[in-house]
Amino acid sequence: METTFERMKRVAVEATPKAFKTILWIFRITATVSFIMFVLRVLGILNWISVAVSPVFLIFGLPGEASLAYVSGYFINVYSCVAVVSTLELTVREMTILGTMTLAAHAMVLECAVQHKTGTSSMYCFILRTLASLALGIILNLILPGRPHYVANLTPLSEVPFFQLQPDIWGLFLAWLISLLKLGAWMVCIIWGLNIIQRWLYEFGIMEKISRFFRPLLAVFGLPASTSFLWIVANLVGLSYGSAAIMDEMERNTISQRDIDLLNTHIGISHSNLEDLTLLATCGGIWYVILLSRWAMVTVLVWARRLYMRLASR
Repeated sequence: METTFERMKRVAVEATPKAFKTILWIFRITATVSFIMFVLRVLGILNWISVAVSPVFLIFGLPGEASLAYVSGYFINVYSCVAVVSTLELTVREMTILGTMTLAAHAMVLECAVQHKTGTSSMYCFILRTLASLALGIILNLILPGRPHYVANLTPLSEVPFFQLQPDIWGLFLAWLISLLKLGAWMVCIIWGLNIIQRWLYEFGIMEKISRFFRPLLAVFGLPASTSFLWIVANLVGLSYGSAAIMDEMERNTISQRDIDLLNTHIGISHSNLEDLTLLATCGGIWYVILLSRWAMVTVLVWARRLYMRLASR
């Protein structure tokens, strides 16, 4: 008869190989996307892209310079967005809109790849998250008080060179490399630890209790109770760090493809509601607007997806 400690040790040993396989896959994608963005930044191309899309940000009630923060977050992560935001002087209203849009669509290449691994089309996730992000920006600009009538000081694109090599390339490269290595270490700790905790919850029968507790809230969102653990994971640590847990759950065949598609519709737009949401709130965003606006959006989208599935099955 195994003791509790022996059971925990056995489960941890069994979970480790798959967890590290996922970590390696995630890190490869992260490093590739991050390096491409680093090169674009060093060459000045990223700045040109940001200026090119700046006029569009009038629709969201945001200044043109906020476009660089959004583009950085869209392709890399929320931390990249915040790094740019720290150099700007955004109002609470502007930070709330930008934060909502960024949380709905950030780290798109990596997170859409994670969702694709679960069987949901990456193109579906990409289009859904992008359109939802833009729609949230437009809606919040219309309903939040203090809407600006214009946004001045847009830089003409003709005045911005497409290619402009940045100074101190070596210093920028070292900073990027150190940041990437720190992120890799953090990935190992979070993904590995979370995967082991997930296995322990199953081993000791706690998963079923978690599902029952969150069943009423998930019912409002239109999500089945079987998705409760992955919903918690996505909300606490996000799609990137929660990838191993998500894939492990799929391998157990405890969730149908229909249910995972509904879950991906929800968590694609609304996840990372602990660390990332807190981070954006400290930058001036109104946390409950950022959270509740995305919850409202995903509730409508999930129920619409359920209706489509029902009609398609007839």
